[in-house]
Amino acid sequence: MATKTGNDLDDLRALLIEVQALREDIEQKGAELRREWGPASEQATSRATNLSHYIALRSHDLNDLQLRLAARGLSSLGRSEAKVAATLDVLIVTLRRLTGESNVPYPGPAVARAGASELEAEADRVFGKRPRGAPRVRVMATMPPEAATHPELIENLVAAGMDCARINCAHDDAEAWGRMVDNVREASARLERPCKILMDLGGPKCRIQRVKAPPKARLMRGDRATLIDELRDKTKDPIAFSLNFPELVDQLTIGAEVFIDDGKAAARVVSKTAGRAEIEVYASREKGVRLKPGKGVNFPSTELELPPLTSKDFRDLDFVAEHADLIGFSFVQRTEDIELLQDHLVARAPKREPLGIVLKIETPLAVRNLPRLILQSAAHNPTAVMIARGDLAVELGFARLTEMQEEILWLCEAAHTPVVWATQVLDNYVRDGVASRAEMTDAASAQGAECVMLNKGPYLAEGVAFLRDVLARMDRHFSKKFVRFGSLKAWS
Repeated sequence: MATKTGNDLDDLRALLIEVQALREDIEQKGAELRREWGPASEQATSRATNLSHYIALRSHDLNDLQLRLAARGLSSLGRSEAKVAATLDVLIVTLRRLTGESNVPYPGPAVARAGASELEAEADRVFGKRPRGAPRVRVMATMPPEAATHPELIENLVAAGMDCARINCAHDDAEAWGRMVDNVREASARLERPCKILMDLGGPKCRIQRVKAPPKARLMRGDRATLIDELRDKTKDPIAFSLNFPELVDQLTIGAEVFIDDGKAAARVVSKTAGRAEIEVYASREKGVRLKPGKGVNFPSTELELPPLTSKDFRDLDFVAEHADLIGFSFVQRTEDIELLQDHLVARAPKREPLGIVLKIETPLAVRNLPRLILQSAAHNPTAVMIARGDLAVELGFARLTEMQEEILWLCEAAHTPVVWATQVLDNYVRDGVASRAEMTDAASAQGAECVMLNKGPYLAEGVAFLRDVLARMDRHFSKKFVRFGSLKAWS
């Protein structure tokens, strides 16, 4: 057996000192973070402690340390999200043993498993226990209008493996929602397969309200239009439009970005007066974009002051609080937003078990506040996070989205909070019955989440079954970031 040289021991001792210092640092900085977070962190001790340790850990550039650890066959900390302190503690024991302290005990296996167990338990609280043999990642499907009148459609979805039915409150009405809920409950009971119901509040989604423009006019690169708080018939501007939140016009400044129709046209404010903002398009699709009522508008460079719940949301809550299992909170940005929703849910259904809350992360401010949002919600309600990649891509930019969706997955694992991977998953398949190569890769990447959401389309039931097959296959190879080395058959 080879003996360690002096240089080997010196290197191992240096690693031990560095890792011990890192362990002390995350303990100190983690405690400081929890004090900043306040009471919400005290009501979720394990979650808040590990989350604070993870944020403290990731405040360091650990690239060099990781390479040096890996060169010794040691943990590079690359899978420490769910159990930061425990991972460092095990690493420290190993280094102490390698440097001569042969009797140092390792923490028990349960300590290393604790974080993952808490995440699994929260996923069960939010989405229900997984049926035996089902993939680790659940499947959520968005209900089309026909779900109210065609119970066989719901039965096909549940039979295909739908774990959660999503009802979008931006569409249909309480009467239709009630029939959808009944159809889901009946199909779930008949097939003896649990299926939760998520009702998604519309939230303060900014949309075009009125348009004045020549027939079939399209905004092209270099074109200008006027955004007006109140569009009147006598407006002289050749192309003008108003919004469903007219007060936003005066929140804009020169240079502010204005994205229209999910970013199909990108513009900037070039002049500003009270109640008016002239915008100039600097990027658009080749054929341009038509201004149409109902199209979404985003303001990625402006922190908008909007009510977290609209008057319609408050009306919808009367139904949602009574019938839903989970509530989707669109455009949540601040802890005060969550407190408001929690108060209204308790007021409407004081005797019900707390509804699960799905925090839809759609803006840069929501990303920055995510640790506090999770802790505030989880202090009183089962909680999940939805990576709402549609609005988030427009708000952050597509290049930034590619890394941000991964960072949100890591942060939520550290917070022992399940994630819903949403927006355009298998869209071609659900719409046309044939998947593209790119969306196959995207669907496989969703194994890092706890649930995947499909939008509505004529091949939705087939999409649910197809997605479950993909996720089951990926289960053989991955558990979150942990790569499973099962036997491979392709080259045997």
